[in-house]
Amino acid sequence: MESLTSFINSLKTGRPSISQIVCITLVMTCFVAAGCSLIKLKKEVNQALEGTCIVGRIHVKCKGNGPVIVAACSMGEEKKIANYTVLHGSGEYEIGLYKGAYYVFAYRDENSNLVYDEGEAAGHYGDPKLVDARKVSVVYDIDIDIDIPEEGRTIEIPRGFKISSVRPKKLPSRQAGAITDLDDERFSRENGVKGFWEPISFFREFGGNIVFLEEYDPEKTPVLFIHGAGGTPKSWKYFADNMDRTRFQPWFFYYPTGFRIESMSHLLFWKLINLQTKYQFNKIYITAHSMGGLLAKSFIVNNGRQFPYVKLFISLATPWGGDRMAEYGVRQSPAVIPSWIDMQPESDFITSLYRLKMREDVNFYMFSGHRGSRNLFKSNNDGTIELASIQDLRAQSEAKMNYTFNEDHASILNSKEVLAQYNTILNEFDEKQSASLDRSGGQIKVNFSYDFDFDGVRSRPAFILLHADTKEAKTTTFLNDDDSGRILGPFPPGDYIAGMVSAAAKTNKKYVSVSVESGKIKELKFVFIPDGEIRGRMTAPVNPKEIVVGMPEIRYRSADSDINIQSIRLEGNGIHRVLRQIKGDDVKNYHPLIPFLLRDDLCYNTFFSFFGLPVGDYKLVIKAEGYKTVVKHYSVLPGIPKDFRNTELTPE
Repeated sequence: MESLTSFINSLKTGRPSISQIVCITLVMTCFVAAGCSLIKLKKEVNQALEGTCIVGRIHVKCKGNGPVIVAACSMGEEKKIANYTVLHGSGEYEIGLYKGAYYVFAYRDENSNLVYDEGEAAGHYGDPKLVDARKVSVVYDIDIDIDIPEEGRTIEIPRGFKISSVRPKKLPSRQAGAITDLDDERFSRENGVKGFWEPISFFREFGGNIVFLEEYDPEKTPVLFIHGAGGTPKSWKYFADNMDRTRFQPWFFYYPTGFRIESMSHLLFWKLINLQTKYQFNKIYITAHSMGGLLAKSFIVNNGRQFPYVKLFISLATPWGGDRMAEYGVRQSPAVIPSWIDMQPESDFITSLYRLKMREDVNFYMFSGHRGSRNLFKSNNDGTIELASIQDLRAQSEAKMNYTFNEDHASILNSKEVLAQYNTILNEFDEKQSASLDRSGGQIKVNFSYDFDFDGVRSRPAFILLHADTKEAKTTTFLNDDDSGRILGPFPPGDYIAGMVSAAAKTNKKYVSVSVESGKIKELKFVFIPDGEIRGRMTAPVNPKEIVVGMPEIRYRSADSDINIQSIRLEGNGIHRVLRQIKGDDVKNYHPLIPFLLRDDLCYNTFFSFFGLPVGDYKLVIKAEGYKTVVKHYSVLPGIPKDFRNTELTPE
């Protein structure tokens, strides 16, 4: 305080010292830099309100070389590419766009010149069909087949069409599993900062992805590293260089840290579920630093039933109780970084991390440092985050062990002591996991086929295994169309109920009983036949400012548990059915795919499903207490998947 008073007095007398001049120069420079960043941020936030994301899968049906280019094109008087992304083969994609209607196509860029040339395989969505991305933050299931066009049949884009006038030196893949190295220029500190202050621009330039350092090896356990705010995969170089690479394969989630944390958690799920479908690994370990730990836990608690493969979670310097500086920024800053909203100590996001416990088979360890700094705005801290937040009792109650080190928020990533303890936990845990699976596991060989033709990319089938007594889901495994005959597991010995689900189709038997035995492989067979279905969800009105880019509506809208649905009536083609709402707060044993397995009409909370519908047109009438009656019209064709509809109710 004395130095501050002296500084003010010196300004009054006009005789500031050299050090004080340097100090004020640095402060003014910071204000100017921060001002520029805030201007960019405000522009980014405004763009986010107009943003959307198109998501789907590409199926390359022919051989060839070169990357796969997926592009969204506005189809006015002049065809104009709104944005594009790059893949290294069949698999998932995401394209960030402004809201609008787009023609979405893909082609194999044989010579990597970003030009759709003669002879290159291509395909488009629909026959074709414009993708309506005017109202929602994410548009799903925009799936495309790529093949050599048949005679007289081409896509709407002419040969020689340029995807971009700017041709980068490289076309790095944004598909999960792309191989790179940690010295890649994309992982520069400047780009990490850009991901924090300019998340929209970052996502359009780099996307969000899980990258590998080497080809996938089924003999090695994946260890996924997740960086914190402003970080990049390069932050993990010390850990990656000093872990047992004969046993583990390091993966890295690279994402814009300025986005809402839960939206990035959902992106992580999308990437991991595609990798698991491709490689069928049965375990993965997650290591996360700072804000990355919040993202990781959000992923684990929200997707544990659909992704039960996370067995070990180690967090480093994670602000489990939020950050008061983020709260201050939300209140005072003229432009707010979206992730600040979630980082506030009393935010709905922070609270949501403790509403559900992590699964019992997830082993959680906390690492933190106590070497802090004097700070007028923070109490005891690690140089960045208050220790009271890092040591939040809610997180500690779930941890197997809580380790503290004489490190600060950044140095914890380059500490010999931290690394030694980390490797000890990692190695010992993996040994026990491997021994347990080898000793007691049994496997299931899943055969499946379709008795109907389908022109396009089929919906991804899923294999569900339930405990015979509790009916609680043991596992859900998503598969590709060519995965019939795949051996899954190992699973713990016991009696189970097994079945398969796919959109607009059902199996010849709803489910079968299977006894899993140690060291044995049980074989199951399923045949999919067409089935007509209508499914959707009711929600209360939402403030447009609450819409989060990159997160599906069912995630950013509240559970709306106060919506009392009086009836849902379906009529048409000789069908007359009425659903009554089943409500429940304890959803421990509820799995979102169970209704698809049982094929029983259901209205659970605000979700509803009708199954076994013949081809035809239907009218749906929804009555909910305090809301206007809603009438919806549907066209059903068994075997042809229809979009999941989110119906926003209007107050009376």
